Amino acid sequence: MKLGFAITSSFCTLDKVLICLIELKECGYDIYPIISENIKNFDTRFGKKEDFINKVENITGKKVIDNIVDAESFGPKNKMDIMVVVPATGNFIAKLANGITDNPVNLAVKATIRNGSPIVIAVSTNDGLGFNGENIMKLINSKNIYFVPFGQDDYINKPNSLISHYDLLIPTIQEALSKNQIQPILKEYQKTK
Repeated sequence: MKLGFAITSSFCTLDKVLICLIELKECGYDIYPIISENIKNFDTRFGKKEDFINKVENITGKKVIDNIVDAESFGPKNKMDIMVVVPATGNFIAKLANGITDNPVNLAVKATIRNGSPIVIAVSTNDGLGFNGENIMKLINSKNIYFVPFGQDDYINKPNSLISHYDLLIPTIQEALSKNQIQPILKEYQKTK
């Protein structure tokens, strides 16, 4: 099964992203990695861009797609059975909800939607219960878009922040392939120390 795996720039969750990739590879998915321009261009306190990209390529066995021209191939030429976005930042969510495809991740997702394949979104945003709340609700009500269950990760210090339960990615994918939204979509998030 061909799985597009799009990564946006919630840098603090990138270690979890690598775990998700390993688990999906162990399940036998043929993974096509796509990264946002921010992942491609920025070193952060969470790590160096080259190190992260190398890990993604080593796990998937494929070169990352990091530009719009290459992302366009996810249309009729290179159809995915499913596309996942892990993590899905507020910026990605806002652009998708409003039809903006000015980067590799959004274009790959749009191409997959056009093909009628499911999209799985794993939210990671500090603004999910703020301005981006309406964008999340818009996408929840959109055809072929499914969410990994999510909750507030730090309601005291970041009351608008939402993050998905990455351990539910594979069950969400399985449900999405059957055109079902895994439930419950809102799930309490226990932050580990």
